[in-house]
Amino acid sequence: MTVDSGRLNHVKVRNRAPGAAPSPDQASVVDTLHGHSVPDPYRWLESADSPETLRWLEERAREFHREAVGWPLRERLAARIRALVATDLWSPPVHRPGAVFATLRPSGSEHPRLVVTPDDAGAPASTARPRTVYDPCEEDPSGRTTLDAWEPSPDGALVAVQTSSGGVEHGRLRVIRAADGAPVGPTVPRVRYSHVAWWPGEERSFFYVRRDGAQGVRGVWLRRVSDGAETLVHACTAPGTVPGVTVLGDGRLLVTESHGTGHRTDLWVGDLVAGPPSAPDLRPLQVGHEAETEARLGPDGLLYLRTTLGAPRRRICAAHPDRPEPEHWREVVAEDAGATLDAFCPQPGTGGAGPALVVVRTRLGISEVTVHDAASGVLRYRVEPPGEGMVSSPTPAPDGTIHMGYADVSTQQRVLRLTPGASAPTLWPPHEDQAPPTPRVERTVVWCRSQDGTRVPVTVFDATDRSGPGPLLLHAYGGFGRPRQFGFSATVLAWLLSGGRYAVAHVRGGGDAGRRWHLDGSGRNKPRAVEDLVAAADHLVDTGWCARGQLCLSGGSAGGLLVLAAATARPDLCAAVIASAPLADMVRFERMGLGRMWTREFGSTTDPDDFAALISYSPYHRALENSLRTPGLGHPSVLLTGFSGDTRTDAAHPRKMCAALLAAGRHERGRPPALLRYERDVGHGPRSVGRAVALAADAHAFAAHRTGLTGC
Repeated sequence: MTVDSGRLNHVKVRNRAPGAAPSPDQASVVDTLHGHSVPDPYRWLESADSPETLRWLEERAREFHREAVGWPLRERLAARIRALVATDLWSPPVHRPGAVFATLRPSGSEHPRLVVTPDDAGAPASTARPRTVYDPCEEDPSGRTTLDAWEPSPDGALVAVQTSSGGVEHGRLRVIRAADGAPVGPTVPRVRYSHVAWWPGEERSFFYVRRDGAQGVRGVWLRRVSDGAETLVHACTAPGTVPGVTVLGDGRLLVTESHGTGHRTDLWVGDLVAGPPSAPDLRPLQVGHEAETEARLGPDGLLYLRTTLGAPRRRICAAHPDRPEPEHWREVVAEDAGATLDAFCPQPGTGGAGPALVVVRTRLGISEVTVHDAASGVLRYRVEPPGEGMVSSPTPAPDGTIHMGYADVSTQQRVLRLTPGASAPTLWPPHEDQAPPTPRVERTVVWCRSQDGTRVPVTVFDATDRSGPGPLLLHAYGGFGRPRQFGFSATVLAWLLSGGRYAVAHVRGGGDAGRRWHLDGSGRNKPRAVEDLVAAADHLVDTGWCARGQLCLSGGSAGGLLVLAAATARPDLCAAVIASAPLADMVRFERMGLGRMWTREFGSTTDPDDFAALISYSPYHRALENSLRTPGLGHPSVLLTGFSGDTRTDAAHPRKMCAALLAAGRHERGRPPALLRYERDVGHGPRSVGRAVALAADAHAFAAHRTGLTGC
């Protein structure tokens, strides 16, 4: 590659690509990066509310609705998905003196609400009806407001709640009284998913984080409830870091900085008792190591650390808070070579046994739960979840009980209660009706070989008795070191019950095989993740799970990038693609949404070698190149979804990608090669149940129509 000084230059060119033209006076753009010309004819679509973009979006909306009315399963899928989510949905509870807090989404409600029930003197749970503390639908009947996070004060009298509206994820943090929901003190504006940790002192104060510097210095702040007075406790000085804060049960403050996207965590611990909480003496626990670490306080006063330091699939170490540095760590639970250690929770000892650690591992999407002796790490016993699924959020109660979420492909999220010494968890709340019988879904793991010879696992789910090929959705994510876990999705279950198959490719870039698996598919290695997905698709066709014309790729966010990259690299790969809120323009991703925070995951165009990798798989540029090389090239049918409030990936990505595909592809029987389903007043994250059902039904009705799925 010829490399210049690295400066970015651009010139305007008077050529308009076909398929999605701007206004007559609009000019295309060609950038020069490291000596290479990079055309960007749809730069104008980055202006979300310009007259040209709004006119273009109106035309895309008309195209989508003309197509969608002809999808036979659209209404039936929506009805089936609505029926599958029509259950009460609880979060694991958080205990405070005399009270138990949780979120509850009652059947038929649009959003979860924060509720509280009495905690009857150590009884497992109260049979009293839950009382609502905060309901976003009551505050905003339009359904645009979501409850993003909450944390009760140590005495349970106050609750810090974070809400946002329109999907933009820049919300507000406020304190309300648990007794009546009345506000206390001034509101913190423009907070994005802040950690909140209450100071256990007499004065009502809490620690919180500013992640993006929109309202002052990024870092950890101490805020007084009564008047909003604030003090900066810890500033983030390194670019691209995300702060975090926790108050440990022994009066210590834990401050964290995540560098980029989980490649590395720095941690400090400080004593809140020895000095003023506004200026704790923060001592390094782990700083400067390329490792991801999480710390929790055990009932024995030790810090327990879930870490990738010396263990790509994670292990648990113990450290004394007064000697927290890595050289003083002691390994307690060793790394498992075949499973990633995703969560853990310390548990006090009972019946003469010392403290324990409840450990949750994931093996190819399925959770395993074990209980270990906290001192020696010796396995005491295995916990038997209700089925093959996902265990999440182990949360301790004062009596040593651990509550955790559980879901699987055919079982809606429920909360399990694990008492000390028990291997069989029970349902929480205990007065809830038992869940109805779940349909039978078969799980099969197959293996394919990627282009470089690496064996890549693929999990296939099937609820049919079909022996031959059939319509199949192939999902992939492959980003940020996140393993694929098989929880509940009403959309997936509706697809399976309609006669389709569903598969997940555990491609590199995800965390399915630990930290090494992540790094092998991130940064300049990201093309390997694309190759893994292509190999998985070919293998499913070659081994008879589906025919080429029955295959639809599906992915969202970083997974949307992956499926679009695979489809533009191999236009013959599949019949259809669903890309939800995807990344697509990998030359300009750093300038959109949170892209500036993701350079450790994808690289940066300021580096010539990173740029070479990014441009090699960037779906937007691949589509533009295809249109120049082979005008009218037949790509798979693509459905893109975009949301005007998306502050993560930014809706400019699906807008520009749709325009490029319209220019690159050909209309068959009047059908456009790409459709854009664009929504306003929602974003990348949670939304009301009604809007979520409509989106899921539309996407999978599109897949059904393109792959020949007819049953429901």
